[in-house]
Amino acid sequence: MWVLYALSLPLTVVMVGWTLWYFVGPDVPLYVRVTVGYTWFCSLFMIVLVPADIWATLGNKGGISFLWSWLYWSSFLLTWAVAPVVQGYEDAGDFTIRDRLRTSVHVNLIYYLSVGSIALCGLVLLVVMHKDWGDNILGLAMACANTFGLVTGAFLLGYGLSEIPRGVWTNANWTNRHKFLSHNVYRVAVKLDDAHQEFSNAIVVAQATSKQMSKRDPLKPYMNKIDKMLAKMLNEDSTFKPQGGKLGEDDMDYDTDKTSMASLRRHLRKARERYYRYKSEYTNFVREALELEDTMKSYEHCSSNGWKYMSSFRSERKGKFGSFLDISELIWRCILRKQLGRLTAVILGCMTAAILVAEATIMSNDIDLSIFSVLINKVGRHELLVQVTALIPLIYMCVCTYFSLIKIGMLTFYSLTPRQTSSVSLLMICAMVARYAPPIAYNFLNLINLPNDAKTTFEKKMGNIDDAVPFFGKGFNRIYPLIMVIFTILVAVNFFDRVIGYLRNWKIFNYQHEEVEDADGFNPAGLVILKKERSWVEQGHKVGELVVPLARSFHNVTVDLESGGNNVLPQIRKQTSRLIEEEGPSSHAQHQRPVMQQKDGDQGRPHAKEKERESDEAAQGTGMHQGKRSSSGVASTWESMKTGFQNFKSRVDANRFIRLGHDTDNCRTSTPESLDEIFERISHPSSRQASFGDENDLGGDIAMAAIQRQGLSR
Repeated sequence: MWVLYALSLPLTVVMVGWTLWYFVGPDVPLYVRVTVGYTWFCSLFMIVLVPADIWATLGNKGGISFLWSWLYWSSFLLTWAVAPVVQGYEDAGDFTIRDRLRTSVHVNLIYYLSVGSIALCGLVLLVVMHKDWGDNILGLAMACANTFGLVTGAFLLGYGLSEIPRGVWTNANWTNRHKFLSHNVYRVAVKLDDAHQEFSNAIVVAQATSKQMSKRDPLKPYMNKIDKMLAKMLNEDSTFKPQGGKLGEDDMDYDTDKTSMASLRRHLRKARERYYRYKSEYTNFVREALELEDTMKSYEHCSSNGWKYMSSFRSERKGKFGSFLDISELIWRCILRKQLGRLTAVILGCMTAAILVAEATIMSNDIDLSIFSVLINKVGRHELLVQVTALIPLIYMCVCTYFSLIKIGMLTFYSLTPRQTSSVSLLMICAMVARYAPPIAYNFLNLINLPNDAKTTFEKKMGNIDDAVPFFGKGFNRIYPLIMVIFTILVAVNFFDRVIGYLRNWKIFNYQHEEVEDADGFNPAGLVILKKERSWVEQGHKVGELVVPLARSFHNVTVDLESGGNNVLPQIRKQTSRLIEEEGPSSHAQHQRPVMQQKDGDQGRPHAKEKERESDEAAQGTGMHQGKRSSSGVASTWESMKTGFQNFKSRVDANRFIRLGHDTDNCRTSTPESLDEIFERISHPSSRQASFGDENDLGGDIAMAAIQRQGLSR
C-alpha cells in the first residue's frame, strides 16, 4: 500500500491543483474553488484507488473499505446536493445571501423533484420484481444509482476511444491543423463580436436604467450596487471599448421590482463572462495558428536560417546558449513533436483496440482475452507493477470518457476555457466528473479477471447491475459493453457522418452552409484574420488587442451591415470571401504556400499557377461586368449608401450612454463625422490605416472592395 500513499495521493493533489489553476476564472470565489477542488480530488482519488484495490484483493489484504466509503459517499453528496445548490447560488443575481439561496433552491426544486420521481419509480419497480433483497440493500441502491452512468458512460467512452487517437494523428499533420485553426479562428471571432455587442448592449441598458431612476426610488440602493459592479468591470480592463450598444423594446423594464433588478445584474454578469470567455478562446486559437505558421516557415527555411527557430512573438536569442536554444526549439517543434504525435496516436490506437477486445469478449468465461487482465495476473506479486499496469489503461479510459463529456457539454450546457471558466461551469463540470467516476472504475474492474473469481472491495460495495435492472435479464453488465464496441466501430468508420451527409442530399434536410471553404479546405475569413493579427503582432501589439469587436472592421462594407439587421453575420462572411477572391492569390496563397509545399512539395506549384490564372481571369471578367453598369444603377447605389451613412451617424450621436475611450484608433465610431468626411475616409483608406499597418487594414480593404463592387470607383 506504500505506492498509494507515497505516489498516488501527491499525484492526485498536484493534478487537481494544476487543473484548477489552469481553468478557473479570476472572479471565482474561494468557496467555489474549494468545492470544485474537493469534488475533483474525491473523483480522481477514487480512480487512483482502483489499482490499490486490485493489489489488496490479490494479496488478500484489507484496510481499503473505509477509503471507498468515504470517497464514494462524498462524491455522491457533492454531485446531487452540494454542487447544484452552490451552482444555483452563483448563478442567481440577487443582492443578499438569503435571496440567492432562496433562488437556488427554487431553481433546483424541479431538478430534485425529477430525481425523486425517478427514484420512487425505481423503488416501486424493485418492490415488485424483488421479493427477497437479501442483506446487500445498500449495494443494490448504489447499483441503481449508477446504472445511468454505466450505460451512458459506455457510449461516452466509445466516442473518446475513437476520436482521441484519430484527433492526435490528424493534428500531427501541419496542413490539417492549419485548416482546423483557420475555421476555429473565424468561428470564435464571429462569436466574440456577438459577445462584444451583447456586453455593450448590457452596459447601455444598465446605464440607461440608472439614469432614469430617481434618487428617492426604493430600488435605488440595488441600482447603486449594479453601478459599482459596472464601474469595476470597466476599470479592470482598459482595453475594452463599448461600441454599438442599443436599447430594445423591453430593456427599460428592469426597474419595476427587486426581481427585475436581480435579472439585470445577472444579465450584465453573464454578458461579461461570455465576452471574456470567447476572447480567451480567440487568443488561444490565433496564437496557436501563428506559432504553427512560424513552425512551417522555420522548417521551410531551416538551411538558410542556420537551423534556428524564428518566432513572431520574440526576437532572436543572443549568445551561444541562445543559439543552442533556438536550434533545440526548431528540432523539437519541426521534427520531434510531429513524430512524437504520430507515435502517441499509434500507441493510443493500440490501447483502444485492446480495450475494445476486452469489452467485446467480456462475456467469454472460458478464455481471458483481456490483455490488461493477463498482464496484471502475470505481475501479481509486485505491487508497483500491478498498480502501474492497472493505472495506465484506467487513466486512458477516464480521459476518453471526460473528453466526450466535456465536448458534448460545451455544445449545450457549459464551457471549459483556460483562465476564464465561470463558477457555474466549474460546478457543473465537477458534478459530471464525480457522477461518472464510479461507473468508469466499475467498467474497468469488469475487464479484469482475478484468480478464483475474487471480487474487489469496490465491486462488493458497488453491487451488481444485474440485480439493479432485472428487467434486462441476467448478464446485462456483460451485454452493454458489446453495444459500446459496436458504437465505437461505427464512429471510427464515420458511419454517422455518412448518414448525415446522405440526408443532406434530400431537399427536406438540406440547409445552407454558413462557413465558406476554398478548394483546399481553408476558411478564407480565418486566413484574413490571421494575416491581420500577424501584422499587428509585428507592430508590437498583443494577440486580440485590436480585433475586438471583429465586425467593426467590416462596418463599411454595406449599408445593411451598419443598420444592425439580422443579416449582418452572413454579409460579413460573404464580403470576406469576396475580398479573398478580389485580392487574388497574393494574400491567400501567402498563408497556404508553406502549407502546400509541406504537403505536396514541388507538385503543387503548377496547380497554384493555374489557380492564379483563373483568379485573374475571374477578376477581369468582374471588372468588365462592372464597367457595363448603367449610370442609374450607380446613382441609386450612391443614394442608398448615403442614407445608410446618415443613419449610422445619427446612431453614433444618439449613443450617449456609453463611456467611450479616448483612443480614436481603437474606437473609430465614437467620433461624430459629417457625411463628406465619412465618405472621404472610406475613399482614401490610407489615412486611417496609420496605426494598423498601412495597406493591411482589414476594414479599409473591404470597404474599397465593396465600393468597387458597387460601381462607385471609376
